[in-house]
Amino acid sequence: MEFDYTPEQLQLRKMVREFAESELAPHVTKWDETQTFPREAITKLSALGFMGAIFAEEYGGAGLNYIEYSILIEELSRVDPAVGLIVAAHNSLCANHIFTAGSEEQKRRYIPKLASGEWIGCWSLTEPEAGSDAAGTRTTAVRDGDGWVLNGGKTFTTNAHEANVCVAMAVTDRAAAHHGISAFIIDKDTPGFRLGKKENKLGMRASSTGEVRFMECRLRESQLLGRPGEGFVDSLRILDGGRISIAALSVGLAQGACDAALGYAKQRKQFGRPISEFQAIQFKLANMATSIDAARLLVYRAAWMKDQGHRVTMESAMAKLFASEIAVRVADEALQIHGGYGFIKDYPVEKFYRDVKLCTIGEGTSEIQKLVIARQLLKS
Repeated sequence: MEFDYTPEQLQLRKMVREFAESELAPHVTKWDETQTFPREAITKLSALGFMGAIFAEEYGGAGLNYIEYSILIEELSRVDPAVGLIVAAHNSLCANHIFTAGSEEQKRRYIPKLASGEWIGCWSLTEPEAGSDAAGTRTTAVRDGDGWVLNGGKTFTTNAHEANVCVAMAVTDRAAAHHGISAFIIDKDTPGFRLGKKENKLGMRASSTGEVRFMECRLRESQLLGRPGEGFVDSLRILDGGRISIAALSVGLAQGACDAALGYAKQRKQFGRPISEFQAIQFKLANMATSIDAARLLVYRAAWMKDQGHRVTMESAMAKLFASEIAVRVADEALQIHGGYGFIKDYPVEKFYRDVKLCTIGEGTSEIQKLVIARQLLKS
């Protein structure tokens, strides 16, 4: 086993941290309060190649491996988890589904525009009646001549109101259950494709989350993504990688909260001395730091295995489960260390505390991760 970062990884971390602190930190509060999509910051991230982080240079990507990608998402999320979420959903879900399941023609058409940031992508699986239960999908795609007609709607779609292209799942054969759900690529100017409600969220407010709707939306055969009926099966493979990115986001958020608590504990005085000198605070900080390191190692294990071409269904679920739950605990303890000031928007832990809960819900709840892990264990 090798636990050292390569020089390139150290440089990547340094570059992304400097970018986040200079380009994100001054605007985090405003973006959050106004629910403003950070368009200028995303443009600058695009110029660095990070909107195509995990894709080969021949498609306009940065060619990062998953450990490097995890570092990228972690460092962005250490300052603003909403930006980490935007980048993760764009890369891991929408673009990666096209890259993984798409034809060469589809990859050449879409990946360079997504990787350059010219286009933003969204990925739509969840519906009002189909969250963890994908078999409850009601959106349908019916063959019509040499194409398809899509009807239905999706909810909780990250980047929905900013996206130029959407990857969405629809039932094409109800009798085939999970093998009757297909994936489609829909350009935003396709007739019948409409945006619904933009959600007013508790946290991650700079990240646009909303509904997409399909009303007699006519698609060409070339917009079918992957084999007919295999869209949901392909989605599970996409989620394996996506969960690594959410786990990395959780680690970054937890690290940001811990850093804030450490800095506050050193400067806040009670009874004539910094509260960092009290054992109760020291124990909290020690537990936080240890838990974050353990979560980071689970993320890196899953990322390393994916880089080696291994299946990571169980490992990514473990990383996502543990890192997200730890992030909730760390954010809670960080706020507790701040006391009353942690409840005030002038301090970053207030936002971390609101943001963090999504980590245990998005891309599969903690309960679903436990089911995924258990099923993999029972197969062995």
